[in-house]
Amino acid sequence: MTVRVLNVVTSEESRFFQHQVAVLERQGVDCATLEVPGERTETDEGTDPRSVTDYIRLYPQVLRASFGGYDLVHANYGLTAPAALAQPNLPVVLSLWGSDLFKTFGPLSRLCARLADEVIVMSQEMADAVGVPCHVIPHGVDLSLFRPLPRRAARESLGWRRDARHVLFPYAMVREEKNYPRAKRVTERAAAAVDGDLELQTIHGVPHDRMPMYYNAADALLLTSRHEGSPNSVKEAMACDVPVVSTDVGDVRERLDGVEPSAVCTTDDELVAALVRVLRQGGRSNGREHAREVGLDQMGDSIRSVYRSALES
Repeated sequence: MTVRVLNVVTSEESRFFQHQVAVLERQGVDCATLEVPGERTETDEGTDPRSVTDYIRLYPQVLRASFGGYDLVHANYGLTAPAALAQPNLPVVLSLWGSDLFKTFGPLSRLCARLADEVIVMSQEMADAVGVPCHVIPHGVDLSLFRPLPRRAARESLGWRRDARHVLFPYAMVREEKNYPRAKRVTERAAAAVDGDLELQTIHGVPHDRMPMYYNAADALLLTSRHEGSPNSVKEAMACDVPVVSTDVGDVRERLDGVEPSAVCTTDDELVAALVRVLRQGGRSNGREHAREVGLDQMGDSIRSVYRSALES
């Protein structure tokens, strides 16, 4: 039997949400989407949140749609959960993405998680923070797109210097939770300890299908985030066999278990030492073999299993 799912999401332009829908539809799930109404303002920090009124306007749309022959509602992001839970007809699966749990609206997300039929989170850290039984399902990575490519050709394509080392920081510098000042500080200290020039490559707003070129051009990915759920940048770098040096956030420690060379660190000194070690060693990691467990198809299989649980409850 085909499962018909009504997705509710803050923005259907979210890349990983689009991947989620695409793989589920490929696996036979019938997906429809309702987006929170209202205008979104794009900034260097991402998308400004909608107003409370916009989220109130979402509820009548969800209520009407709940009479439309769907089997369940999948609320994607904590702020969509109240509208999904308020409709009386269908079971609700709630996916939390990270910032909806660890930032301003965390208490609301935790309350909604207690009321949902099933809850999906990105990492065990998030599951512990929610405080109710959860399914840990990280966002999947397109392994056909993110794959190892020749480093020299990638650098030539981007115009990066061939005679320098390059550390990739794939976020806008103004995103406070990504902590660019720490990445800059760590890279500057590492540069003093390695031979030759070291450049911190900060990028954002790059088309998704262009990102593999940036990963493959880099000697390492540096993640200095204050908090994360399951950062796609780490999994994408792994899929390209690019070493990762990261703070201990989200599911990074689990993802990098067995990946060499890579490191999960706490202090600046540890980050610097790990980055120097990776740069001196050079070469690729063995990340791709570990990234296979977070491919898109695996994610789709896991979400469909959650749907079955919600329908049986």
